[in-house]
Amino acid sequence: MSYISFTKEQLVNLEFSLNRELIRSSNAGAYASTTITNCNTRKYHGLLVVPQPLLDEENHILLSSLDETVIQQDADFNLGLHKFKGENYFPKGHKYIRSFESQPIPVLTYRIGGVILTKEILFARSEDRVYIKYTLVQAHSKTKIRIKPFLAFRNIHYVSKANHFADKSYVPINNGVRMQMYQGYSHLFMQLSKPNDYIHVPDWYYDFEYQQEKERGYDYLEDLYVPGYFEFEIEKGESVYFSAGIEEAAPENFKKFFNNELKKRIPRDNFENCLLNSAQQFIVKNNKKTKIIAGFPWYGRIGRDTFISLPGLSLVNNDFKTFKEVISSMIDEMKSALFPNIGEGLKTDYNTVDTNLWFIWAIQQYAEISNTKEKIWKEYGTILKNILNSFKKGENNNMRMLPNALLYASDAGKALTWMNSVVFGKPLTPRNGLQVEVNALWYNAVMFCLEVARLADDDKFIIDWEVTANQIKESFKETFWSKEKGYLADYVNGDFKDWSIRPNMVFATSLPYSPLSEKIRQLILELLKRELLTPRGLRTLSPNSPDYKDVYFGDQFNRDIAMHQGTVHPWLLGHFAEGYLKIHGKGGLSLIKGIYENFEPCVKEHGISSISEVYDGNPPHLAGGAPSQAKSVAELLRINWLIKQYENRK
Repeated sequence: MSYISFTKEQLVNLEFSLNRELIRSSNAGAYASTTITNCNTRKYHGLLVVPQPLLDEENHILLSSLDETVIQQDADFNLGLHKFKGENYFPKGHKYIRSFESQPIPVLTYRIGGVILTKEILFARSEDRVYIKYTLVQAHSKTKIRIKPFLAFRNIHYVSKANHFADKSYVPINNGVRMQMYQGYSHLFMQLSKPNDYIHVPDWYYDFEYQQEKERGYDYLEDLYVPGYFEFEIEKGESVYFSAGIEEAAPENFKKFFNNELKKRIPRDNFENCLLNSAQQFIVKNNKKTKIIAGFPWYGRIGRDTFISLPGLSLVNNDFKTFKEVISSMIDEMKSALFPNIGEGLKTDYNTVDTNLWFIWAIQQYAEISNTKEKIWKEYGTILKNILNSFKKGENNNMRMLPNALLYASDAGKALTWMNSVVFGKPLTPRNGLQVEVNALWYNAVMFCLEVARLADDDKFIIDWEVTANQIKESFKETFWSKEKGYLADYVNGDFKDWSIRPNMVFATSLPYSPLSEKIRQLILELLKRELLTPRGLRTLSPNSPDYKDVYFGDQFNRDIAMHQGTVHPWLLGHFAEGYLKIHGKGGLSLIKGIYENFEPCVKEHGISSISEVYDGNPPHLAGGAPSQAKSVAELLRINWLIKQYENRK
């Protein structure tokens, strides 16, 4: 039995199996995603989801799903499973599933009488192509398999409806067909590794229901187009490969391609390897650019998340090449000394105060882990100075350094920090003014730049910024710290101080340079441990607050309200762990190792072999948001790396 496996009893329980999702991506950002029973529950699910640069630079679903039918002695056994409008599941093929294993790729085993059939799904890493391997393990009579494809040809954020504009024609190709439902789309090439019969019977199937979208308050009913079906005989012990891609391939090479791709997989045979396997999927290399996808299946590149997750996705594995490629790609998109945050091209948003500071933190992590501090100023010094000077000179008026040297950020109607939920155009946690984590990052950024500038003998920079660094340190404590309360204000705006107990103060304990004494940092960590720490991360608000939301569930309005009002975020644990270990050293390893190890069951829940975006604030801390999130995975990998560093200390 593999490390991740599910039994027949678990798989036929749809409440259990439909809440567990599979994700696999390619280098170019394409992906395949569905549930462990291959029943789609999201509009984002599909077997071939690829970028369409001629349309909108976003991902589009070409092939939504496949129905397989086993045919013996004129009897048909349909293995498919779909949810249609009105709690109607059809054709209920999950009743034939006997097991699911995920080592090193997902394998479903079906049993129909004397027939045992396995189905292995592999999404190519090096091209936009999904392979499905069917193996007839056991059969006592002549057996055929029929494969019926369901096509969508639409943007992942929308659903399709039956229409008269779809092109229902097809072109025969080697062991398959080529189709293009609408102009501007890539062609879809569907082929088998052996000769087969393709029967063209074009038709629409109506009212597929996506339960996850229904719960999330989005459009949840879709019509899908079925052009026809493929049919072929299969012998006992034989394997037949199905391929769907945006280019034609050579069927005689499918077995070789499949096996070569299989060899590239990190085995999902333990917790750490599951995290490493998942980490690979967020790294996308396309058009000579390397970027980090913030999460699957609906996120794109997010600048802030890129810099937060990059050390855990690359540096802790000594993958310095990927780190530098991502950094270079992000630098190419800088504008007015700001990094892009959300969006690309003309739709890019540059309005965040902390993305630049997370960039400096990421460079700092690179310098430390790669032992290249002496080279940093020469390589990145100009950019580092431009960032600091931009804030100091107030070049972006809503983000500027004040006379007390602290960093101020305010923009009406916008959320400039990572707590950026917006409802009806209004930020729920605007936090305008002086934010505690922003100024902790600001102090760390200035101190790191001074450190590497000294190594490079940049006396002018040192003279310009030494006084500022000292001023930040003094102003930080004076502005945010309350001896009476024993913790830091979350943000300050004029005479107003927000004393909500939130996790943002954790960064003042974890960053390489902290403006606080060890005693104050210890007090903060004890408060966070008492009020916010859960087995799945730090809550975004204390349960003792009247604004606390205990679950992350419902439509977008209710989810956005809860997102930063108590919902648990796993990525914050990386900084809690780092701050805690700095105070307690090896004596803190027991707690941090327990936190890390307690996450192991999560790779068998929600996103298989990955970590979710968020969890409920209250037990049992159910998973929510994206089932596979880059910074969640990255910070757990970084925690594991920190544990090893402290264990190896003398």
